[in-house]
Amino acid sequence: MSTKREVTVFTWLDTEFVPAGKVVLTEDNERLLASEFAYGTRYLGRPGALEVDPVSLSLKDKETLRDKKIFPENRLSFFGGIRDAAPDAWGRRVIEAKHKVPANSLPESTYLLEAGYERVGALDIRDTPHSVAKAGHVPLTSLKYLIEAAERIEEGLPIPAHLEAIFDGGSALGGARPKATVRDEHGALWLAKFSSKGERLDVPAIEAATLRLARLCGMTVPDVKTVSVSKRKVMLIRRFDRYWAAEQTPLAPGDVFNLSAPGESLVEKRLGFVSGLTLLACDETDARTKSYGDLAEAIQKYCHVDVVRENKKELFARMVYNIFVTNDDDHLRNHGFLWDPGLKGWRLSPLYDVMPKPSVSLERRLFLEVGPKGRDANLDNAMEARAKFGLGEKDAANLIAQVWKEVREWKAHFESFDVSAEGIKQIESAFRRMDDIASRQLRAMLP
Repeated sequence: MSTKREVTVFTWLDTEFVPAGKVVLTEDNERLLASEFAYGTRYLGRPGALEVDPVSLSLKDKETLRDKKIFPENRLSFFGGIRDAAPDAWGRRVIEAKHKVPANSLPESTYLLEAGYERVGALDIRDTPHSVAKAGHVPLTSLKYLIEAAERIEEGLPIPAHLEAIFDGGSALGGARPKATVRDEHGALWLAKFSSKGERLDVPAIEAATLRLARLCGMTVPDVKTVSVSKRKVMLIRRFDRYWAAEQTPLAPGDVFNLSAPGESLVEKRLGFVSGLTLLACDETDARTKSYGDLAEAIQKYCHVDVVRENKKELFARMVYNIFVTNDDDHLRNHGFLWDPGLKGWRLSPLYDVMPKPSVSLERRLFLEVGPKGRDANLDNAMEARAKFGLGEKDAANLIAQVWKEVREWKAHFESFDVSAEGIKQIESAFRRMDDIASRQLRAMLP
């Protein structure tokens, strides 16, 4: 028998969470059947109100939303913007360990409410408008215990009291790999990503190096580093949905990417976040039918006009980079968008979750479609899709050359990023040679 559960959605406005509206979830045990949302009248009157979801819950015409029940686009069971504030994969495993229940056995409302204070983006989900936030800060010095707790969760073992920090640090997060959110000695928020027990590859070191290489190629990448904990590497990536500024500070477009450091008289603020899955108004079952071109069209439709051109250009570069490094984990949740208060609009988020995949196959595919030849991971396929990114032949060729200039030296870069010789050898087959993925005609176009 289905039941209805009403919870309150809060958004972060400048320095605090405020109630934005209520979502009603129709659930049949662990199955989410339907949802509906209504913005609060007081919230709609706030001048700086943030839209919970730019597709289904846009605030472009506030007057039409008063006392209105809203349903997800495309007859989906859930709102993408709220789904992005819920845990996925790893975070769900952490919550299930806390409740001592089997995988995927809890109602969606429980996962939503249990995600915790450090969930991604600018939303919080609570029982009522009067519920108090469940803040729980986990220090960087707890990494040793977080790793031990993560291993126990992977093995299906109970979590003893002295390891329960994982319930605060790990419950909000997505992706399959073990991870936790921690704060450094200055108060800055980082995502710590661990190796899985028994893993052959040094994934934290390789992923960190791959992100740093992407920055050399000209892409927007958060601060990233590795630390050693009990002889194991941990990757730390700065949470790009947080920034630090004085209260009521006027911001220019893009300022939030340069305000990641805490300081005297500064307060931590949160940025709205939605995934590519949300902007394309689809669910996981439809995601494999989508393309980079679809994401480019979503940028054109939902991102601020002042960043559309540069965002589509960077998306093309990211697609090319994924082809070069065989990152086939490029699904829609791994493409994000942030609300930029300096723009008062949405923009492409910094790059995240990029991991090369070793392969002996000459013909490879990405998760998303690249061009007319579908998911085929080659540069001719990417070049043929250039018009969807607003690029001419020369500009697309220049971007490919810009990425290749750094990727061709990847071994030297990885050595400088402290990836071991063994790690480089293990990952070598992931990196493509230009001759293998570009026709003679395309190579002749490159500067």
